[in-house]
Amino acid sequence: MSAGIVTAAERGLIGCHRCGHVVERPSPAPAGDCGRCGAALHRRKPQSLERCWAFLIAAMILYIPANTLTMMRTINPFNSTDDTIISGVVYLWVAGTPELAVIVFVASVMVPIGKFIALLILLLSVRRGSDRDRAGRTRLYRIIERIGHWSMLDVFVVALLVALVRFDLFGRVEAGGGAICFGAVVLLTMMASLSFDPRLIWDTPARHD
Repeated sequence: MSAGIVTAAERGLIGCHRCGHVVERPSPAPAGDCGRCGAALHRRKPQSLERCWAFLIAAMILYIPANTLTMMRTINPFNSTDDTIISGVVYLWVAGTPELAVIVFVASVMVPIGKFIALLILLLSVRRGSDRDRAGRTRLYRIIERIGHWSMLDVFVVALLVALVRFDLFGRVEAGGGAICFGAVVLLTMMASLSFDPRLIWDTPARHD
């Protein structure tokens, strides 16, 4: 406990992850199962930090090919063009669709990098047992959760372009390997944020393991 804040775990209370039912199980007694829905109870998500680190590192590694491999291939009767995320943004802008270019840039560059940085801040601060601005870091986690679903916008835009341009007899757009890697990055960052237990922010370092 720090700064006069007493957590529910320190009061011997456990909230069920599935139904929200709160039961009293003083530590170190086994958490057991929820008396209402039967789900296994955990004072904190098991191996939360380890799983979050694993998903985050995998996402950061895959973000490299997601940006270097072809995101979409534009084919017309005269030639074909391979575009990465950045060159695709430029292509959409020059092609007269600045709205799509901005959406792709925000969803494929700003959001993933922002999530990487935010998750690194949360993981490192929890690992160090930092007690600075815990409310702010909790809000940061909520923001990550909310924007996570919008990260798939880039993949949706490519899928939309593929569907639309295929109706054009004079050209078509195909998704490349970069789209697959980027989809994996989105899923991995979502799994990383889901694995992170925000209650660890309020814990003393002794309870993290």
